[in-house]
Amino acid sequence: MASRLCYLRFVTNTIGVGLFIIRAPYSGIHARQNLPPSSPFEFRQIIACHSLRIVKLLGLGVKGLIVLQFISIQIPELKMTNLKTDISFWNGHRMPLVGLGTWQAPDEEVKAAVQWALEAGYRHIDTAFNYQNEGAIGEVIDEWIKSGKVKREEVFITTKLPLIGNSSDKVERFIKLSLESLKLDYVDLYLIHFPVGFLPGKDDTDLFPRDEEGKAKIDMATDIIALWKAMEAQVDAGRAKSIGLSNFNSEQIERIVQASRIKPANLQVELHAYFQQKLLRAACANHDITVCAYGPLGSKGRIELNAKRGLPPPAIPGVLEDPVVLEIARKHSKTPAQILLRHLIQENVVVIPKSVTKTRIQENFGVFDFILSDSEISMLDSLDKNDRTFDFKFLTEATESPEFPFHIPF
Repeated sequence: MASRLCYLRFVTNTIGVGLFIIRAPYSGIHARQNLPPSSPFEFRQIIACHSLRIVKLLGLGVKGLIVLQFISIQIPELKMTNLKTDISFWNGHRMPLVGLGTWQAPDEEVKAAVQWALEAGYRHIDTAFNYQNEGAIGEVIDEWIKSGKVKREEVFITTKLPLIGNSSDKVERFIKLSLESLKLDYVDLYLIHFPVGFLPGKDDTDLFPRDEEGKAKIDMATDIIALWKAMEAQVDAGRAKSIGLSNFNSEQIERIVQASRIKPANLQVELHAYFQQKLLRAACANHDITVCAYGPLGSKGRIELNAKRGLPPPAIPGVLEDPVVLEIARKHSKTPAQILLRHLIQENVVVIPKSVTKTRIQENFGVFDFILSDSEISMLDSLDKNDRTFDFKFLTEATESPEFPFHIPF
């Protein structure tokens, strides 16, 4: 038995040599499926066509051929743990493709959610000053780091500047408040949450200040260029590894890029199968800006949120019930959510599905053990309806600002 195990180890350790030598004809597979070198998908394809060549090349003999055939049979059942799991920023920093969204998650729920997420393998947590849960998230992250379960550099943390902080003289104070709550010396990504600013309210907990008449106190003079310069200063000071934008349109992005010393690394926007933001993604790609999708599953939680605000229920995109998604899910023995997430990450879009349910948190991370075919990607691409549902119309006065981002299509 020991000798057999040693032989199997020898075969699997040396097989990479053969893959390296004969992989060239399969570069097309690698490019189309967005896979890293020597992924199981590519491994399976090569073994299927070149078993004899590999055996002859490496001098493995008959036993080697038998082992190769066994491996090729088993590979479809193996978890593809070396599929691409992150993307690279223009500055060399890397961002995990799947993160945990925490919008509207209260402290106790978010603490449990982050704990479950880290246990499931997540290494990317998205939050914001406006979510008012940075402290709870910080407690869990701090415990994991101090206990040695993870190193700080293994966890990617995104947070965001609140709308009441959209002034160049306030950026430093608000990022310091976030870092204090998160118990961190730096964040991996700091975003401007929204291009429209608010005038000061009663205090830092007054996130959407209103005047005596109940109207939002919008800063009609929000200067996004001066604001970006203050964001750059946070990178210089070591408080943020990378900086970026959220809910900005292509024209605003262009202005910032042209005026920037440090380019945006990431844009976070609503993005799902019914609202794929293809033109905006192309504009970002032109400047080497990565894209992160919030609400990638439709964000049904907004129904409850609107009820609390006394607002009518929002239109929720029915992406999870779409027949095309259901059929592809059936074919892969996956859930509709996993198909929708896989679709986006296979197109290099980061996803941050929000959940406070353990099983769903685990399920949302189970997207690295299968591949969607080119035809399936095309079918999902065709579902786009340009259906924006996060329109921020609850901030009625904000729509009057010259920096309101949704006055143009993208």
